[in-house]
Amino acid sequence: MTDPGLNGPTWLRRSALPTVSALLSLVIVGPLLGAGFVLNYDMVFSPTQPLVPDSLGLGSAPARSVPADAVIAALTHVLAGDVVQKLILFLSFFLGPLGAGRLVPTESTGVRLVAAVGYGWTAYLAERLFMGHWPYLLAYACLPWIAAAGLALRRGEPKAWVRLVAWSAPAVLTPSGGLLAAGTAFAAAGWRRALPTLAAVIVLNAPWWVPSILRPGVSSPDAVALFDARAENWGGAVTSVLGLGGYWNSEVVPASRALPLVPILTIAVTVIALLGCRELARRWEPAVAILGLGALGVFLAVLGTIPVGAELLRWAVSEIPGAGLLRDAQKWVAWWALPLALGFAVATEQAVRHLPRGRLAALAAAALLPVISMPDLAFAGFGRLETVHYPQDWAEVRGILLTDDRPGDVLTLPLSTFRRFGWNDHRTQLDPAPRILPKTTVIDDTVYVGGRPVAGEDTRLPPIRETLAAHGDLGAVGIGWVLVEHGTPGVVDPEVLEPLAEQYRGEWLTLYRVPGPVDTATAVGPMRFPVLLADFSALLIVTLSWLWLALPTGRLSGLTRREE
Repeated sequence: MTDPGLNGPTWLRRSALPTVSALLSLVIVGPLLGAGFVLNYDMVFSPTQPLVPDSLGLGSAPARSVPADAVIAALTHVLAGDVVQKLILFLSFFLGPLGAGRLVPTESTGVRLVAAVGYGWTAYLAERLFMGHWPYLLAYACLPWIAAAGLALRRGEPKAWVRLVAWSAPAVLTPSGGLLAAGTAFAAAGWRRALPTLAAVIVLNAPWWVPSILRPGVSSPDAVALFDARAENWGGAVTSVLGLGGYWNSEVVPASRALPLVPILTIAVTVIALLGCRELARRWEPAVAILGLGALGVFLAVLGTIPVGAELLRWAVSEIPGAGLLRDAQKWVAWWALPLALGFAVATEQAVRHLPRGRLAALAAAALLPVISMPDLAFAGFGRLETVHYPQDWAEVRGILLTDDRPGDVLTLPLSTFRRFGWNDHRTQLDPAPRILPKTTVIDDTVYVGGRPVAGEDTRLPPIRETLAAHGDLGAVGIGWVLVEHGTPGVVDPEVLEPLAEQYRGEWLTLYRVPGPVDTATAVGPMRFPVLLADFSALLIVTLSWLWLALPTGRLSGLTRREE
């Protein structure tokens, strides 16, 4: 087949894929690259994030953001926090399309662009962006590159193992991202390379699984029904999931997902992609395994919508430590995105071959289909997200805590996981205090879905709630400071604040000191040595892998010979 995209200078053909990938990223997150922070639902960055015990899984909270918080803390001590956030957002929407386009087994630039747009413009990305799940966005962007490294490992290519480690590193910042990366790595590398893949997976994910094993916990069974996949249109939950959507929070679902034509397009694209996967399997060794992994992702995503599956999940999350990862099961549909994009691209190539003319137009139409069917991902959801600046109150409170070495953690009031500040246009966002204040900060980790509470897992919260209800001594439960956040829903009992010493009062924040002694032994975390060893081991193999790629073995061996 003559590829219209190959008619032109070599530099133009080579630059087409990275240019389109960069353009996709700019169209989506371009409005968010200006000054300020994007603070929405779970996406909270700060100018300089502190490194506290919870960042490493050494606190009382579950290791859900481990080692993401530690990595961001390190990066924001080198670069400004808003710059770190913008780099992550841009790369999350640039690397995925670029990697998917490079992965297609074809010589056609046009077909590569079909795969790139198909992977880089999806309901999964839209809903996770609007929910603020930036680690999932980053993990999703790395999956094509992990697949390419796994394929290289399968073929025994040089540096394949270090490439697998290097590309998995950004994905393993959270437990879910680590498991998404692990599944893709195993599928691409094949069973003959299972041992080196397993070694990489175990060490890279150690920063979160080691503290989770040392301090296991279970989740509320009520979470299964509240966090399972949802129907976004008349096609039902299964069709929504097949279209890489179906997220449980309807507030973050693009309005275009409810259009009547969407289920029909979803079924059509799925059938075309499956037909394309037949040809893909002839050209690409791990195609069958990647397709099977995608099917597993779809199955896990819809399992909670099946009566027997829902009961199984309820039992698992309440009885098996760590099974809470099966909550919000729609995240596993990320595995389906790669075979969907690659299969559709290959099928498009097969179909275009039979056209006597208009091949370029057909490829362009196939590439633009995701954009046309879901235009409201563009420009940060047509203004759904925007950048804002923190009020000066936050810097003032942080400065006070930095200069005070008295013991005790910070408790934020009113008790709530999320805030809605006027200075952030009343958007729902996580309480930013734990990512701003230089001391361990305790927040209520109870989540409300549709008005129904889902109990949190931080073991410190029950005694703190009892102390607040009894107007008791907060110092006895390890609290040395209380931060009251104003202009957000919630009520603070005045009797709780009465015995406290006010240290700072501003428009948005008031900081109090808890008088008297503070019991610093109340925050019990896992043993430090195994956790720190896990962190060091993961950091070591990632650093060595990146150095190995940056300094080719020939150069390293040459340096060694000159030293001798």
